[in-house]
Parts: sequence; structure tokens; C-alpha cells
Amino acid sequence: MRKDVREKYIYLGAAILFCVFLTVGLLSLMSGVDTKERRKAEPGKEPAEEEKTVETDIIRVVIKTNGFKAMEHESVTIQSESGMVLHYGSEERECGAGEAVAIAPNDGMFQGGTILAEPKDENGKITISSLKRGYGEPSYRGKLELYSTSNGVAVVNELLLEEYLYAVVPGEMPASYELEALKAQAVCARSYAAKQTRDYAYPEYNAHVDDSTLFQVYGNSLEMESAVQAVNETAGEKVWHGGEVATTYYFSTSCGQTTSAEAWGTAPSEANSYLKSVKVEGENGAYEAELPWHRWTAKIPEKLLSQLISANTQTNIGNLTSVEVTKRGPGDIVLQIVASGDQGSVTVETENKIRRALGGSGYTLQRQDGESTESRELLPSAFFTITKKDGVYIIEGGGFGHGIGMSQNGANEMAKEGKTYREILELFYQDIEVKK
Repeated sequence: MRKDVREKYIYLGAAILFCVFLTVGLLSLMSGVDTKERRKAEPGKEPAEEEKTVETDIIRVVIKTNGFKAMEHESVTIQSESGMVLHYGSEERECGAGEAVAIAPNDGMFQGGTILAEPKDENGKITISSLKRGYGEPSYRGKLELYSTSNGVAVVNELLLEEYLYAVVPGEMPASYELEALKAQAVCARSYAAKQTRDYAYPEYNAHVDDSTLFQVYGNSLEMESAVQAVNETAGEKVWHGGEVATTYYFSTSCGQTTSAEAWGTAPSEANSYLKSVKVEGENGAYEAELPWHRWTAKIPEKLLSQLISANTQTNIGNLTSVEVTKRGPGDIVLQIVASGDQGSVTVETENKIRRALGGSGYTLQRQDGESTESRELLPSAFFTITKKDGVYIIEGGGFGHGIGMSQNGANEMAKEGKTYREILELFYQDIEVKK
């Protein structure tokens, strides 16, 4: 009898404990769901610290205005050849094939929060017909999420990272380039994008990047079969260094050498040791020796260069008397110059600031193929020498771009000589692995 009573109490206690655990579990689950929902409802909320370090196969891209000039559009007009569905609040609206919908910041659909546009066909695209890109009105895979702001309508494109690359690769490298060069570009672009998905560059929109040169140019060129092939044939592959995905910088054309991150004022470390200065040459010499920007010359009158340096450095040095290269770095890149005038002097450091100090409009650049082009905001590169003769400063340089990481034209020339995308990457990035 006592045994039966004890057993009843044991079973009763076990039942009570089970109920307690079940209740706690349900509350915890509900709390987790609530947290996720609140994160969706609060675009400006920062993700938890542990989430920031996790790469995802989804990327969210802010789509900027014409010319990539601003974040918010005055209004947007969207449509899809397959038709689309607009989700807003607890409601949705179906739009027929090709039906255009204009959305302004004060649109009633924003009363429910953001507007989410999805194509009816999972492989369909949504066209922003109010926007102009390099090839016309751009179309985007995945979804578009629209936000009403005090300055207009912000647009975020959410899609698979691999599909994002379809519209990045042809924007960063001509689709007519060799397939192995395009594959190298695809791996670089994927590595860079994967790093970006660890955090939000635009937390107010839960967006990882935008579509401009601040990150990687996206959607400015039509998807091309060769670029899609390059992405698909390297699916998931990234550049790894020291157990981490490497940030794979790249630029247009080398002078026959690359440089290291020291050109940006970054001290050498194990973390950036894959970005070493290397010679971009094979058995027959420099791969890019015959390309237009491999060598170039600028001749700038003393008075004009005085004005440009003063304006670009915001330092009035008066009439320029000398420009000296006072420090060089790996690959013989210029790391420091001192410009002196009759009213003072200014010291400029790092490749970008030096190129900006000597850049601007008013003079011409002579490429080695004989073609002349107008000067621009930045000097083509910081691989140069500078001399003065008869009141004119002569800058003789080579290459186009910052010179760190992979030369895109160098990659193409290597591919023409039969090098594979892995061989290309292993030249420009030292001590790396290419793997998924």
C-alpha cells in the first residue's frame, strides 16, 4: 500500500516536472520567435555580436539612385515580366505581367511598414524602370524591399550571394575577357562579398553593401553568359589565408609590380601578409607590357600644379617650387611626397591621398599607345617619378589603380597565356588556398 502511494507521488512529481520543462521550453521558443520578429520590424536594430561574424548565402544590397549619387529615390517605379506580388503589413497586392507600379514615400502601403516586392516566378526579375544604369533600366533577381524615409524611398535588393555575383562580375571586369580571368574575378568578388555579409554597412536597412564602387559595382552591366559560367564553375570557392576568408582587393592595370597594404598606411602583419608586392611577369617579361596604361606621362605647368595641390590638400603653399618623393614602399610605390611653395609646404602620405593631391582637371595624360586623355580626380597610380623642366612638372608613371592585390588586366593577359584561375590567384595573393 505504501509502495503504491510512493509510486503515485513519484509519477505525480515527474508529471509536474515535465509540465514545468514544457512550459519553459515553449516560453523560450516564443521569446526567440518574438526576438526575430522584432529584428525584422526594427531595421535599425544592430544584430547580436555572434551574428555579425557569420557569413550567409544571402546578401542585401542598397540600390542607389542614378549615377550612384544618393541612397534615397524621390520615387520608384517597379514591374516584372512574370508579374509580382507586393506585401505590405498584413496585406498583399498582385500585379500582372509588365504592370508598372509607382511608389512614392507617402504611399499608403507604407502604413504597414516596409513594402516587399517578389516576382511570381522564382527565377523572375523585378525591373526598376525609374532607374538608369549602364545598360538601361536595371532588373534584379530576388526580392526588393522598399523603405519610406524623410528623404524619399530606399530600395534594398535581397538575393542569393551567388546570383548577386552574376551582376557583379561583368560590372567589375569586361565579360569579353578570358574565362579563366573571369573565374579569378568571380572568386575575388565572392571572397569580398562573403566578408561583407558578416556585418551591416547600412544597419538601418539591414543591408550589407550598396551597389556602387564603395563596395563592388552591382547591376550596372547586363548579366552575360561568360560571367554566369565563371560564377557557376567556381561556385562557393573563396580565397583563404590563415584560416580566414581573405579580403581580395583588385585594381585595373599593373606597372609590372604590385604593392602591399603599406600603400594605405597599414602596418605589415600576418593577417595582411597575403598582400605582398609581386612581379606581374612571366617568361616573356611583364604580362601587361603592351597595354595602354602600363606606362603613361603627365606634363603639368608649375602654376596649374600649384593650384591643384593647394586645392586638393586644402593647404595654401603659394607658388610651387618643388615636389619631392620622400618615401617609397614595396614595388617602388610612392608613399610620401613633400610639395613646397613660397608660402609653405605640405606633406602627403598614402597612395590615394598622393594621387588625389596631384590629380584634378586641366592637363592631359599621354598613354604609351599614343592616345591622350583628360586628367581626372586621381592620378592613374602612385607608381611614378616626378621631375621639373622649364617650369613644367613631368610625371612618368605606370599602371592604373591602387596596385594592391590582383591586376584585372594582368589576370586577363595571364589567362591568354594559358594560366588557370588558380594560378592567377596564387600569383597575386601569396600563401593562400582557393577552396569552398
